[in-house]
Amino acid sequence: MKRITKLFLTVALLLATTAMYAQKSGLQYARENSKLGLNVFEIPKDNNVGFDGLHVKVGGDFALQFQGLSQTNSFANDTTVGDTLKLAELGNNFSLPTANLNLDVQLEDGVRMHLRTYLSSRHHAEAWVKGGYMQIDKLDFIEEGLLEGVMDVLTVKVGMDEINYGDAHFRRTDNAAAIYNPFVGNYIMDAFTTEPFAEFTVQTNGVIVVVGFTNGRLNQSPLPGDDGMVSYGKLGYDSQVNDDTRLRLTGSWYTSSDKGTRDYLYAGDRAGSRYYNVLETASGSGSDFEPRFNPRFAYHTAFQINPFVKYKGLEFFGVYEMTANGDNDIGGDYSQLGAELLYRFCENEDAFIGGRYNMVSGKSSDASDDIAIDRINIGAGWFMTDNVLLKAEYVMQSYSDPGFDGTKLQGAEFDGIMLEAVIGF
Repeated sequence: MKRITKLFLTVALLLATTAMYAQKSGLQYARENSKLGLNVFEIPKDNNVGFDGLHVKVGGDFALQFQGLSQTNSFANDTTVGDTLKLAELGNNFSLPTANLNLDVQLEDGVRMHLRTYLSSRHHAEAWVKGGYMQIDKLDFIEEGLLEGVMDVLTVKVGMDEINYGDAHFRRTDNAAAIYNPFVGNYIMDAFTTEPFAEFTVQTNGVIVVVGFTNGRLNQSPLPGDDGMVSYGKLGYDSQVNDDTRLRLTGSWYTSSDKGTRDYLYAGDRAGSRYYNVLETASGSGSDFEPRFNPRFAYHTAFQINPFVKYKGLEFFGVYEMTANGDNDIGGDYSQLGAELLYRFCENEDAFIGGRYNMVSGKSSDASDDIAIDRINIGAGWFMTDNVLLKAEYVMQSYSDPGFDGTKLQGAEFDGIMLEAVIGF
């Protein structure tokens, strides 16, 4: 254990040194992949970076967790059932480290590209491309000053990457990119998907308007028979009221059609869950994506409302979300509630403590039984540098209501501690 710890600390310090001496971003209209990117949602239209030719920024992310969780369910001491209903015993150990490679290229004045590759992830051992996009904030590459007044407030994104539905995806962990997330896990009903999209964002005087379109597909094919479409968007207001207070409130929508979209809104993250082997049975059956919850509606309509308030070091972020089955003959709907309260302190708010409550409830069809899932996270973190973050949390998640009866989730619960070290540059 001591040798592993020393090795990890050595790697962390080497990467931290690399990050501190890395090239300046040189990127326009971009979010910093460090502490400087905290609480940045849509990229502001302010820009103080000039363009002096093609510029490439190579960045990365690294994350390592130590997991100390235990789990149980209603069948733990039942000798009449087999191992397919009993949950496995978990040990205390390091999880598989994850890593990302990020390429950001300033192509022209107001035009840049982003590409992210997962070098190591839980669900795939090999390196693979998560996605990327081109972002346009000026049209000077066509003609200097073209539609300048429009482009002062408009951003256009086109690519195969995550879509801007809700605000929670700006604070979540994206494989190894965990520097924006104050906790280790993401939300139970994790609205995150990578799809081909075209997205238009208007920001003016604090008002935010987003409209986007995608085909709802994670894997692309030109074959006929899948002509579904998804539309999504956001309306909101974000204001720095004074030096101490910031207020933000947004509402997002997402609606998919019945034309074979194979909806991935809650199943688009192929990197796997941050809590390893949780809810795996004694027989070895489980999923890399548990303990997240996917409603599994073929098509649906979803809404997410997100308040954000920051007063000095005190910070609140909320989630209220609903999704309803698009097939009215079957019915079914789920709702999600999330609330984070943090206090950031020390010089430059380098440390924080806080908690998160997350709950999902509903049913898969009008005829099915209700289910409820609750999670509590209590955690703390310390930014050693702007690029290195250490986190610790206690997590407890429980399953209740008749909808889980007769399954491994009947009376299921897991809890324990998680430690995470994160580097982003």
